[in-house]
Amino acid sequence: MKGRGCWDKASVRSFCSSGCLTKFKKDDSGDDDEAATPADKSELHHTLKNLSLKLDDLSTCNDLIAKHGAALQRSLNELDGLKIPSESGEKLKAVNERATLFRITSNAMINACRDFLELAEIHSRKWQRALQYEQEQRVHLEETIEQLAKQHNSLERAFRGAPGRPANPSKSFSEGSLLTPKGEDSEEDEDTEYFDAMEDSTSFITVITEAKEDRKAEGSSGTSSVDWSSTDNVLDGASLVPKGSSKVKRRVRIPNKPNYSLNLWSIMKNCIGRELSRIPMPVNFNEPLSMLQRLTEDLEYHHLLDKAVHCTSSVEQMCLVAAFSVSSYSTTVHRIAKPFNPMLGETFELDRLDDMGLRSLCEQVSHHPPSAAHYVFSKHGWSLWQEITISSKFRGKYISIMPLGAIHLEFQASGNHYVWRKSTSTVHNIIVGKLWIDQSGDIEIVNHKTNDRCQLKFLPYSYFSKEPARKVTGVVSDSQGKAHYVLSGSWDEQMECSKVVHSSPSSPSSDGKQKTVYQTLSAKLLWKKYPLPENAENMYYFSELALTLNEHEEGVAPTDSRLRPDQRLMEKGRWDEANTEKQRLEEKQRLSRRRRLEACVPGSSCSSEEAEKEADTYTPLWFEKRLDPLTGEMACVYKGGYWEAKEKQDWHMCPNIF
Repeated sequence: MKGRGCWDKASVRSFCSSGCLTKFKKDDSGDDDEAATPADKSELHHTLKNLSLKLDDLSTCNDLIAKHGAALQRSLNELDGLKIPSESGEKLKAVNERATLFRITSNAMINACRDFLELAEIHSRKWQRALQYEQEQRVHLEETIEQLAKQHNSLERAFRGAPGRPANPSKSFSEGSLLTPKGEDSEEDEDTEYFDAMEDSTSFITVITEAKEDRKAEGSSGTSSVDWSSTDNVLDGASLVPKGSSKVKRRVRIPNKPNYSLNLWSIMKNCIGRELSRIPMPVNFNEPLSMLQRLTEDLEYHHLLDKAVHCTSSVEQMCLVAAFSVSSYSTTVHRIAKPFNPMLGETFELDRLDDMGLRSLCEQVSHHPPSAAHYVFSKHGWSLWQEITISSKFRGKYISIMPLGAIHLEFQASGNHYVWRKSTSTVHNIIVGKLWIDQSGDIEIVNHKTNDRCQLKFLPYSYFSKEPARKVTGVVSDSQGKAHYVLSGSWDEQMECSKVVHSSPSSPSSDGKQKTVYQTLSAKLLWKKYPLPENAENMYYFSELALTLNEHEEGVAPTDSRLRPDQRLMEKGRWDEANTEKQRLEEKQRLSRRRRLEACVPGSSCSSEEAEKEADTYTPLWFEKRLDPLTGEMACVYKGGYWEAKEKQDWHMCPNIF
């Protein structure tokens, strides 16, 4: 039996070397979610061929064992016939019995191996047929899902065009929102994903009242009897400020986007649950702007803050600050392409004192997680700073983009200091349908000098909700919690404010919930989105400001995003070259990280974890880490020196990142 054991191990080793077990393990791993490719079929045929060869080898071994075993038996019988001492005869008899036992055992082992291989071959064919069936079913299921999505879209359009539906509902306030009609060419018309209707989507109700009744209500409610028409002149026409004229002629178009077809799902399906900043993506999914430039694009409606400087009332000023915070999302409605992840140490400046009255500087201060520091100075009397860390996860059907970090805004004359955080952005229809983006969540803006607050609510879109798409509502309250203004509108079009003259609780609903009823004056426009440039659909839906952000400019730092070669090649439409250049830059960045890791020299007190941390630690050039006394968090704050270096054109301290 010992001989049988040896043969059994050898046969197993031979079987493993054929690659069959490796194939079975791969099939059981759960990673083989691709359709059968010609390479897979070739590998299967090769494996079956190897199995047949091994079976032939075993048959040959069987014949040889049988032949040599019979010869050995004859030799032993001949020896048994010789005249030898009785003691030798007993030993010879024992050898003869062992040879017979060995021959029987070998034959049994060979037969077992043959049966095993035949059974493996039969089941291999069965498994192949089952796998092919499952792959066909998956393809059929994907086609069915796509067909259902198209039918869903057709039914939705038919429903919207059905007679009896109001084609152009009148503008009115209801449930604390401004209802704005959407045309049939709205973003949601094609392949849209919907959410269930939200319960209690708004926490208040507004009722518009006449001015005469307002004054009576104001007197009876004990509020300050201030003439609305005379005190809110700063808010009047806030969005009608003409754009400044620049001494420098700015470009008004970029090369049209090439028509490259690429399946997003084919790349994203292997990235579920992963941090997107760590996944190398081709430029085909990008737009020719960096994240630093997108952050600077939030300043497009800077005139709202210029207006806010002249507000004598802190709650009026809060209305304009809230409108500014909402306006930063208006550029995202059609912008489903991702910006370039900046290189560590990359910067972007916006020097527009002549027409916009401000200077802005961004620097990428961390790579993992990606984090950018931003500082803006306006000659009109305000400054803004922030450090934003982007956390993005792919969830299967959608991508969640969560900007982390506080935004600070300070007005020099009044000392009013506002702090807020961004809401969550979600890109839908990753698998099937047209990509679309939505904003959701709550934003609280706090004036840390007066303790005034503004609660903004971004409602996620729902097909079953009566609320309009992209709706935003809000209430501006003073330090005592008393509401002064109700804000309403949409993050992609406009925001309005209504002065509150009286508030009271509503009657409890059937479910016991109670809302606050605000009696307000007529709404006044705070902000309205600028129309997109002509041919914007072929220029990545860039706004007029976005078209100028990547325009070549002399005198900028060598780390400026305008000088990034892969981004420039993409803008010119040379995407293949841009992808090659992008890989080169990413490898260069990885090499720099390894060098920082090696800087923690062997034999020192650095542990592996400390070395990893050291590798990801970057000392910014123009910003420095400080403790934010208002939020209690560490954040990068501008330390100065950039504009002085630009004036001298002294960039010796800048790293070579491109």
